[in-house]
Amino acid sequence: MFVAHSHLPAMLLALMTTAMAGEKECDLVGVKGSESKREIALLKKLEPLVNLSFTTNSESENEKYKYIFRVCRETSNGNNSGLVQINEKTQKATVVGRINETHVASGREWIMLTYKGGEPYGSHCGNENRKAMVMINCNRKTLNGGFTLVVEEREKEQECFYLFELDSSVACPPEDSRLSVGSILLITFASLVAVYVIGGFLYQRLVVGAKGMEQFPHFAFWQDLGNLVADGCDFVCRSKPRNVPTAYRGVGDDQLGEEPEERDDHLLPM
Repeated sequence: MFVAHSHLPAMLLALMTTAMAGEKECDLVGVKGSESKREIALLKKLEPLVNLSFTTNSESENEKYKYIFRVCRETSNGNNSGLVQINEKTQKATVVGRINETHVASGREWIMLTYKGGEPYGSHCGNENRKAMVMINCNRKTLNGGFTLVVEEREKEQECFYLFELDSSVACPPEDSRLSVGSILLITFASLVAVYVIGGFLYQRLVVGAKGMEQFPHFAFWQDLGNLVADGCDFVCRSKPRNVPTAYRGVGDDQLGEEPEERDDHLLPM
């Protein structure tokens, strides 16, 4: 009895593994083995979403519907159903698209996942099979969010469809990590300064035998440079002239004007 219980977890794990291994995946439209390499790469890009389930609700003609969507996995209804519509009043489930008829396309910041082969319309679109189109838009802030029904186009004679939207970071292009010219110049300058300081410090300390601040390379030059910069700033930035002591200036004869004749007759004794 003890032996049987000890093997129970292992048996359950084996059953779960078998079930997962047998779970159906997306089958691209076309002959098996000759699928588009681009579409295969896009399906691989969507792999972070395969274990998730998305739901949304809508109301049409006084009927409320619930939509369940999975990426390259069957919904709980099975039957290759990748997107299912459920009438919330009657609980009737209608397969809108199947994963065994999958098509994938993409742009720079979006991926369009299309499930064909849904159940046929009853009185619309020439009784053709339903088709679900899910536009996965780039949103770097979330892996999955914003799953909504955009429109159900069923007023045409053919090529009707359900259009959904989903936000996900899997649809985003790789971030451009190239450095700008300014960044490259800044890194180069910082590297040269670091080599100069470290190399000069080691030379001054180990070869010259300098101590203290004199270990800094060309310490006297940089000290004088600081004084020169301060003097230059003082000269350029000060708006008032400096106080200069007044110097004696002689007056030339050519600068002397004719003095008016002074009458001093009144000083004579009468």
